[in-house]
Amino acid sequence: MQDVLKNLDLSEVNPGAGTGATWLECGGDMLESVSPIDGRVIANVRQASASDYDQVVLKAREAFREWTMVPAPKRGEIVRQMGNAVRVRKRELGALVSLEVGKIWAEAEGEVQEVIDICDFAVGQSRMLYGLSMHSERAKHRMFEQYHPLGPIGVITAFNFPLAVWSWNAMVALVAGDTVIWKPSSKATLTALAIMRIMGGVLRENKLPEGVLNIVIGNRNEVGERLVADPRLPLISATGSVAMGRHVGEVVASRLGRSLLELGGNNGVVVTTKADLELAARAILFGAVGTAGQRCTTIRRVIVHKEIFGPLADALIRAYSQVVIGNPLEDGVLMGPLIDRQAVERMQVALESLKKQGGRIIYGGEVLSGGLYDAGTYVTPCICEARNNYPLVQEETFAPILYMIPYQTLEEAIQYHNGVPQGLSSAIFTNDLLESEVFLSHMGSDCGIANVNIGTSGAEIGGAFGGEKDTGGGRESGSDAWKAYMRRQTCTVNWSGEMELAQGIEFGKV
Repeated sequence: MQDVLKNLDLSEVNPGAGTGATWLECGGDMLESVSPIDGRVIANVRQASASDYDQVVLKAREAFREWTMVPAPKRGEIVRQMGNAVRVRKRELGALVSLEVGKIWAEAEGEVQEVIDICDFAVGQSRMLYGLSMHSERAKHRMFEQYHPLGPIGVITAFNFPLAVWSWNAMVALVAGDTVIWKPSSKATLTALAIMRIMGGVLRENKLPEGVLNIVIGNRNEVGERLVADPRLPLISATGSVAMGRHVGEVVASRLGRSLLELGGNNGVVVTTKADLELAARAILFGAVGTAGQRCTTIRRVIVHKEIFGPLADALIRAYSQVVIGNPLEDGVLMGPLIDRQAVERMQVALESLKKQGGRIIYGGEVLSGGLYDAGTYVTPCICEARNNYPLVQEETFAPILYMIPYQTLEEAIQYHNGVPQGLSSAIFTNDLLESEVFLSHMGSDCGIANVNIGTSGAEIGGAFGGEKDTGGGRESGSDAWKAYMRRQTCTVNWSGEMELAQGIEFGKV
């Protein structure tokens, strides 16, 4: 652990606000980073105060004036260098992700790879910030749209993807010409500080202004509420719970700012009688157990035809029973701990509620103890039989709980699938072309992501990521998600020498 910290330029006590290149003294309370693996303190962070936050915003605003005038392809070149700098530290960053949030090493390194991939994507995007040209209704006029940098933006991220979600926002925002202020989860502070030090080194080597990238770690009252309500930040991108997103959306809307919200997912998978059950079982295992069920894209509900309910349940039980649970840094471990003991308690409360509502546990759900398990953060992943209308099934419990729900017709399956408040990711397993087309049509999945014969998690960075309904409606990462980080401008140039008005209006002559 100490080698990882040293190689990433982290100390026993670390300042929680700065630009990656320079750091503030910080006047807030001390925050411990506790590993869910064994409950040990990894290191400490001195949190930012309200005045520290204001210094960070000032730096971001000052840097924006210079950064926005750097040509977009040259901004892309800086992001390319950032991606290469992360490549050099991929293994250490992956280890720190495992230490701090409990992901198995393969998933943790995969997340670091996402940062590298989005850097590569953003480099190309820096040459494709396209506008449109249009035909004016007036003679000898030219009409077109263009996009300009938006300003300093705020990014709030959750613990479960301590690097990837920030990079989806930050790297695209950088090529768009924005500066970025990042408030990471208080449960994943060291990972955030480590990558900021790497990125800050790239900015310093290129003699760019301090404040292009910024981080501020602090409590809700001193930092979080100030960031959300700050009219100096035209966009707040927030990832977290639905309750958090509602609050952020309301506050940002009250000042007529923009919010990009990535909130809860209650993701369903439909498995039909035409499915390859072995393929479905493998996908469901990873989708439900990966990251210990703590992904917004985790498979929560399997909506399976009554005829194959038993065979699929048996296949999943066999697969679940082979999952090795333990230290995520060790080879062969497929599931690490939940983020903390409170998450374990919430899982147990949910399982008790399930029983009261009429469901039953088919497999797992125990809290493990003894040796490493005495940290109180380890559980066995759980398979349950349930009905879609149970109040608990309508919610997102951030834990490895899988609800199996029987259906009779495809129409009924889609009704169940869409019959939850959330709308992030979805999938159908079938080898029937017509069934898959129904699921992907406007009468099918109501989610922002819809897949056929792959699970709900593991989205590629090339496509826009986000969902509908209580998931917030935001889109990050690929496709044309860059537009959220820029301001759109419609322009008309009159080269006629006459003053012709639109819609044929005549106003007289001066």
